[in-house]
Amino acid sequence: MTARTAILLNALALYGLAAVLLMGFGFQVMRRELPCPLCLLQRVAFVALAVGPILNIRFGPRPRHYAMSLLAAVVGFGIALRQVMLHIMPGDPGYGTAIFGLHYYSWAAIIFAAAIALIAIVMLFERQFEIMIAAQRPPAFAVAAVWLMIVITAANAAATFLECGLDVCPDNPVRYEMLQGGR
Repeated sequence: MTARTAILLNALALYGLAAVLLMGFGFQVMRRELPCPLCLLQRVAFVALAVGPILNIRFGPRPRHYAMSLLAAVVGFGIALRQVMLHIMPGDPGYGTAIFGLHYYSWAAIIFAAAIALIAIVMLFERQFEIMIAAQRPPAFAVAAVWLMIVITAANAAATFLECGLDVCPDNPVRYEMLQGGR
């Protein structure tokens, strides 16, 4: 796998992460399902997972960029697994709407586990780490993926601020604290 191919794969990974974050954000806005603190931490982990691909697109593929994403995926998996364990008892309805029978945090655990495996597989292809010519610019497709992640991250940060303000987020949020005049 060449560095160019790796950059395209990293861009595809960013589009996938953007889709995951947009879906969570969509449920928040359209279904008025505010994310709990663990849900917010999972979103942070998805954003952290995107840092490696962003760096790979900007500076070329490097093992340390993949390592950063790998660490984010491990942390995100732990957070998602914690929330799965909170709702594992029979009869527990879970938190939020189920998507194809699984809640967002269950899907997050699956996605983080898949990311761990995929990052490990992609790191096996050493040819991608050869030095790229400095004049090579990433394709527009990849640059657009980076900007999409930046916009989605900013939107999620703004929504989280509206939900929690500068205080600790409530365990079971039912309203946007900043739009209701605070607690």
